[in-house]
Amino acid sequence: MHHRALGTQGLQVSAIGYGTMGLTMAYGPGDDTEGRATIARAHELGVDFFDTAELYGLGTGSNERLLGEAVKDFRDEIVIATKFGFDLTDLSRGFGLNSRPGNIRTVADNSLRHLGVDHLDVFYQHRVDPDVPIEDVAGTVKELIDAGKVKYFGLSEAGPETIRRAHAVQPVSVLQTEYSLFERDAEQLFGVLEELQIGFVAYSPLGRGFITGTAKPAEDHDQTDMRRTDPRWQPGNFENNVAAVDRLTALAASKDITVAQLALSWILHQRDYIVPIPGTRSRARVEENTTAADIVLTEPELTAITEILPTGGFGARYAHVPEWI
Repeated sequence: MHHRALGTQGLQVSAIGYGTMGLTMAYGPGDDTEGRATIARAHELGVDFFDTAELYGLGTGSNERLLGEAVKDFRDEIVIATKFGFDLTDLSRGFGLNSRPGNIRTVADNSLRHLGVDHLDVFYQHRVDPDVPIEDVAGTVKELIDAGKVKYFGLSEAGPETIRRAHAVQPVSVLQTEYSLFERDAEQLFGVLEELQIGFVAYSPLGRGFITGTAKPAEDHDQTDMRRTDPRWQPGNFENNVAAVDRLTALAASKDITVAQLALSWILHQRDYIVPIPGTRSRARVEENTTAADIVLTEPELTAITEILPTGGFGARYAHVPEWI
């Protein structure tokens, strides 16, 4: 597994990482034992970048604890990223935002405890909080870095102005935002990332599992699965997306690879500072995904992919898409 630099502060990670969200939320009931085994298998295959968040445990710490337990024997060999920024005090009202300095410090201490580590490698603001100046957020993370609790600062779903203002206070090593063959909006941010030399982490790089050739209609998913309401799974969009994935699958088969490997390789070919973090509950899928790091796509193949999905998939990525500022 080769590595890529994210930012200029020293952060180096495997070209393909691993996202843990789906182990405990958004995709129906999970299995902690299989989750730990999948994380361990990813590490065996050279993955050293693992992504979690306070939100993924819905405030209980369950996702961070699962990751911490899975990596405790090789913690010093990996990079752990986690996130702050949600208000999870009353889930009956949904997820509010809270990036006030006091909450950032509380989340950092909770994450350290849940993960069982003495520092957080990457600490992201999960979503921009319009009620808290980004300078205050960056300044608080800077204090945590100076205290040795955090190594690198990251943002998620932030726009150019927010990135610049944060970076002026504490250098931003990495921006995380959804990016895949289905979702291209993040490309408008590449200019500012290159100007400021900030890395990019692509979450949902397989379109929440759609670009695997196994997509099922919305009503076939568990009641707790976000794909029941995801616009891409709704009638009309679903059939168009299936047709596109079928064409991509045929192209992948001509190279004797899977459509998921094709999609991950495509991301890696876009910029050398991009790292996708596919999530899975399956050890077999981890093996499939990590192999994509070694796949080379030719210019004619990249052109063929663009012809199939020139601007992304059908349907918005969320019912309410975050607004970037």
